[in-house]
Amino acid sequence: MLKLVIGNKNYSSWSMRPWLALRANDIPFEEIFVPLYTDQADKDRILSFSKAGKVPALIDGDVTVWDSLAIIEYLAEKFPEAKLWPSDRAARAHARAISAEMHSGFVPLRSECGMNLHRPIRAVALSDDARANVARIEEIWADCHARYGKQGPFLFGTFSGADAMYAPVVHRFRTYAIPVKAEAQHYVDAMMQLPAFQQWTSDGLAETLRIERFEDA
Repeated sequence: MLKLVIGNKNYSSWSMRPWLALRANDIPFEEIFVPLYTDQADKDRILSFSKAGKVPALIDGDVTVWDSLAIIEYLAEKFPEAKLWPSDRAARAHARAISAEMHSGFVPLRSECGMNLHRPIRAVALSDDARANVARIEEIWADCHARYGKQGPFLFGTFSGADAMYAPVVHRFRTYAIPVKAEAQHYVDAMMQLPAFQQWTSDGLAETLRIERFEDA
């Protein structure tokens, strides 16, 4: 059985992404939780799974894949029936492009609005760069809806790897009371109704471990 090493569900947006890709597609896997930012023993435990020293990490027999997007790519190849990428070549290229943009971009929004499901919902003053990130994400969501909305409520109709990559942003928008334009609100609603998204949220809210460095925002 596949094994997925993850961090705290309350905080670890990168862990959430491949976890959703697996759970939303009913792909069996063993979940291995290692608390983040604790003691050396936990750091060593993560290193025992991946020399990168970070979560998530996917273990498939003698194959280990680290990095959220790389894991999603691996799952798409191993489980083609899950259709983690659209079958149409142009749509597939589009899905990969916006996933890569999420993977490497939106740094101001990440740094100013860290993922913390326990955080009381309230707005913060965003920088111009973070507001530009929000606008770009709304643009992506609205554009996908205009192109593929007739096929379903997610970015490319049915749930895909791109949705797994953007799912944590839905939590950031909710937690930091960031208003979403009507053209993009449909996507927030669809994601929050996804059973796998709801399960991750419920599990994260049930956690009692706190990382103080993430509790100040």
